[in-house]
Amino acid sequence: MPERRPASNGARKSVWRRSLPPPQPPAPNPAPPADAPGPGPADAASVVQAALYRDGVRVSSSASLAETFRELREQPSGMAWIGLARPTEAELLSLASEFDLHPLSVEDAMEAHQRPKLERYGDTLFVVLRAARYLDAPEEVDFGELHVFVGPDFVITVRHGAAPDLSAVRRRMEETPELLKLGPEAVLYAILDAVVDGYAPVVAGVQNDVDEIETEVFRGDPEVSRRIYELSREMVEFQRATRPLVGMLHGLMAGFAKYGTDEELQRYLRDVADHVTHTSERVDSFRQALQEILTVNATLVTQQQNAEMRALAEAGFEQNEEIKKISSWAAILFAPTLVGTIYGMNFDSMPELHWVLGYPFAIILMAVVCTSLYVIFKRKDWL
Repeated sequence: MPERRPASNGARKSVWRRSLPPPQPPAPNPAPPADAPGPGPADAASVVQAALYRDGVRVSSSASLAETFRELREQPSGMAWIGLARPTEAELLSLASEFDLHPLSVEDAMEAHQRPKLERYGDTLFVVLRAARYLDAPEEVDFGELHVFVGPDFVITVRHGAAPDLSAVRRRMEETPELLKLGPEAVLYAILDAVVDGYAPVVAGVQNDVDEIETEVFRGDPEVSRRIYELSREMVEFQRATRPLVGMLHGLMAGFAKYGTDEELQRYLRDVADHVTHTSERVDSFRQALQEILTVNATLVTQQQNAEMRALAEAGFEQNEEIKKISSWAAILFAPTLVGTIYGMNFDSMPELHWVLGYPFAIILMAVVCTSLYVIFKRKDWL
């Protein structure tokens, strides 16, 4: 979970949020040591944390689902908080059987790749969230998927992906027992807050990318079109993650009176809804900005291509003019060569061979032909 924003940067004004202590180093894990006998490989790989709480205090930690079920039955006034990461089908079916989860919600949790949504099945809420994180090295947005089952005495999280960091959510809630004792609803709102807070670094990273792209566009970087397209695709995914959250949170707020939601949690949820709305608007503005940048880039590329075509046309025109001049002078020089070649043949029977004016006639003929050709080419602007 990202660090909380300082007050100067629009920190949450909710009393509920202000009462949360800053992140502290994790306390010694009360769970069984790593070398203690535990569950099988599949269970150990999927169950991230499973604990039982009463009045906001952790009373036990379990290394397996079966042990969590047993402890919850023994302490009916408690609340189970189970965190799973990419669970197996058998584990989800076991949870469905124990907590009476609806088959459709279990099927969605198995298949993943769901859009954000909120559905109520009796006393159980099923929430699908799309978390996001910004990866600095490749400069891209990585999306994760989180499924949350919220019942009267349990919270089950099924995570597909690296985000969000639910261990930080659990640690902060455990450090504030007066909030955790409000029950599963408080846990749900804390998870929503973690997901929404995770959007802030993504927004900042994308804003930086958009600024860089604008610079690259006007610098004429040939790779910028590909980067614009890739970031636009990420913004489509980001929009799909944030836009449905606005309606989901308003749906939760509409049920405040019906389900008797704690007043402090109501303030907290409204605050989260405000941040989701702001994030959704920023994502919309990013998409619009990228579309405008893409249009500007296409215009600049077209202008550059037109300039190159114009330069090529001018070069071709100049080359054509030079060819005309060369051809004209070649024709002019060819005329006297032709006359000289004819009169240079060794024949005794040539009429002008023994003529006294034969030589001057040949010279004058050459001059007349060359002058005529020069005048003709000059009038045609070849010379």
